[in-house]
Amino acid sequence: MRLVVDLDLCQGHAVCQDEAPALFQVPKTGQVEILRADPGTDLEAARLAVRYCPTQALSLVDDSPEERR
Repeated sequence: MRLVVDLDLCQGHAVCQDEAPALFQVPKTGQVEILRADPGTDLEAARLAVRYCPTQALSLVDDSPEERR
């Protein structure tokens, strides 16, 4: 799994940072920065950040070989 952001959609609301501060940083005036693309043990927090993003700018992509078939 890896986190992906669509910067064309991100408006810097920082909901992702509130849900998963170990994974996201949002400057006061700017867009989200992904601190770790692989959420690892913070997967549930990453899922919440993706779910609650007001502009749906975030997604989780599964790169496992099983998913590519």
